Amino acid sequence: MTVMETTATTTDSCAGPVHADRRPDGQDRYTISEVVAFTGLTAHTLRWYERIGLMPHIDRSHTGQRRYSNRDLDWLELVGKLRLTGMPVADMVRYAELVREGDHTYGDRFELLKATREDVLARIAELQDTLAVLDRKINFYADAGRALASERS
Repeated sequence: MTVMETTATTTDSCAGPVHADRRPDGQDRYTISEVVAFTGLTAHTLRWYERIGLMPHIDRSHTGQRRYSNRDLDWLELVGKLRLTGMPVADMVRYAELVREGDHTYGDRFELLKATREDVLARIAELQDTLAVLDRKINFYADAGRALASERS
């Protein structure tokens, strides 16, 4: 059972756009190497996510091999976005726990994601300031280069 399947909720989808390269639901059993190819994550990372509780309840084949579903791929896509926000792994694990606990945790999930959003906005502002400094330096060197070229001609 996946993180999302452990709750009765179907409205809190972590899915992004529809992926044409995925198998239809019900026929969506992917090996770890297929998930590596889809996500760019390593097999070690996928196993680690499972160990720390970020990806619990991965189905297994009769031989014990992991079998991932489209919902697992959707969850991994969300986890990837959360990683890009700079959210600490402990907070991602906490978010996964809250999802598994059910709908009564919406408020906690809201607060966690809202705090992460505020952190992202602060980082964006810092990056915009940094970009402005780079733009000024680039313009300075472009102007200086033109001035040197005109002096030489």
